[in-house]
Amino acid sequence: MARSVLNVGQIRIHPGSTSKEEAIREAASILEDAGAVTSAYFDAMLQREATVSTYMGNELAIPHGTNETKDAILDSALSFVRYDDGIDWDGQHVSFVVGIAGKGDEHLEILSQIALIFSEDDEVARLKQAQTPEELYAILSSVND
Repeated sequence: MARSVLNVGQIRIHPGSTSKEEAIREAASILEDAGAVTSAYFDAMLQREATVSTYMGNELAIPHGTNETKDAILDSALSFVRYDDGIDWDGQHVSFVVGIAGKGDEHLEILSQIALIFSEDDEVARLKQAQTPEELYAILSSVND
């Protein structure tokens, strides 16, 4: 990939909690601010969530759009938000919400990088302990490879 899908400006840490819908809205708005998606992408993410939960295990949810809404994607990018008090995601406890937009098939490559990071319990522990977006970025920067 020619350019980074994630930069420090697309990473946030919240001390509290929020609703699943607000978390998805924030993920979409970070992607929109990054120039990766149009404003239609939030609805696409909600549509996807209505058909299948994007909860992945290990306190991770990866909201993303549906195949029918690919035209809302302008470029590949990620958003990464940690909620320290967690979110009730259809009965699952989620601390990390990773919004994803992928041009073409790039989302599959990006998803596999995220899955690799989250398959390691010690990496998840490091993500939970990081104090700043910069520290999180250092752990997550492999997604840009």
